[in-house]
Amino acid sequence: MNIMLFHSVYGLRPAVQQAADRLRAAGHEVQVPDLYEGKTAENVEDARKIKEEIGTDELLRRAVAASAPYSESGLVYAGFSLGAALAQNVALADDKARGLLLLHGTSDIADDASADDLPVQLHVADPDAFEPEDWQNAWYLRMRRAGADVEVFRYRGAGHLYTDPDLPDYDAEAAEETWTTALGFLETL
Repeated sequence: MNIMLFHSVYGLRPAVQQAADRLRAAGHEVQVPDLYEGKTAENVEDARKIKEEIGTDELLRRAVAASAPYSESGLVYAGFSLGAALAQNVALADDKARGLLLLHGTSDIADDASADDLPVQLHVADPDAFEPEDWQNAWYLRMRRAGADVEVFRYRGAGHLYTDPDLPDYDAEAAEETWTTALGFLETL
């Protein structure tokens, strides 16, 4: 499986490369574009500044440009938080998308979105201030209405970016459960 993996608002940090290596070890080809062009952040305030400096539209343009050379073969789009939102937007616009793996984030969905039988898996903390339960419920219903085949996994007590061992949110047990479930999901595609 060829996977396009987008980093979080923190940038292309070691945890993203470690995740890509884990996916590669499971036999997948993984592309990990640096949407911040070398910038990374150590805290959420600095991360948001970088994101705002670049702008959401430009980040989406960069995500599309990074995906274009690989999309003909049918990509699985994946991402962490902000990267998950970008992955969702790109996947819903790519009729050859083979799957969508969302870690810690989602994005709004247009009323006319179409995701005919697109396999989607979402992994989020429970609760998550960035992905409140009412938002997740509405997101789920909209994705189903668009035709996606959606699974949602919630991890009680984990922090928002609980798979990143270098951040305070890290939860080793939830992270391991997420990766076990996600790798199983990818094997079905």
